[in-house]
Amino acid sequence: MHIIDLSTPIAPSSEDTPALIRTDLTYVDHTQGAGQIKEMFGVPAELLRSGEGWAIEVFTRFGTHDSTHVDAPWHYNSQTQGQRSQTIDELPLEWFFNDGVVLDMTHKADSDAMTVADAQAALDHIGYTLKPLDIVMIRTDCDRFYGQPDYLFHGCGVTAEVTHWLFDQGIRVMGIDAWGWDAPLDRQAKYALTQQQAGIFWAAHQADLPYAQIERLVNLKALPSCGFKVACFPLKVAGGSAGPTRAVALVNE
Repeated sequence: MHIIDLSTPIAPSSEDTPALIRTDLTYVDHTQGAGQIKEMFGVPAELLRSGEGWAIEVFTRFGTHDSTHVDAPWHYNSQTQGQRSQTIDELPLEWFFNDGVVLDMTHKADSDAMTVADAQAALDHIGYTLKPLDIVMIRTDCDRFYGQPDYLFHGCGVTAEVTHWLFDQGIRVMGIDAWGWDAPLDRQAKYALTQQQAGIFWAAHQADLPYAQIERLVNLKALPSCGFKVACFPLKVAGGSAGPTRAVALVNE
């Protein structure tokens, strides 16, 4: 069994990252850790191996959506199909360890959102029929832009119609190797403002469906189209709209 990491690293953001999406970490080294041990327990550094204490890290700013993460229905709307939307800690764990399928959309341009016909053609190409609880991941190769200022503006995105279609096939976890599941939000925003119409901006998220999505995946190009397992258990954030995940693929050698 070969394990392929599908997750981005969690690291401090560059100084020019907008506050809304930045990550800040404080690193405590072994010397500082020794000082903490002396302060907490009275044990001096000379009584520690090599005079060193613990090393730890502290998140001083880290949103649940600021790394590879799983969105819960609560993220999309407060209600789904007339009921209170589920938070990330309420979703069944059975959703997050299943057979994986990769649909290749690398031929599509930014904001040329994936359609149902695109999804069906990709499945026909690999000779695969979806079954309930498969984890379907959309490959765009936009992970190559990860860490760049314009990362969030890349990706074809997925339509609400595809989201509904996948849900109807029994899919409950869908993922993409781009900043978001929808087409880039700057394009959606411009069109929504031009049309002055609800249901355009963030349409695939707000599809009124009880499903989860993985965003900011990486390394989908290293996977076969099917025949592997995906594990993407989200952190159990109480009442959370999302949970960071260490998503991995398990591929038989």
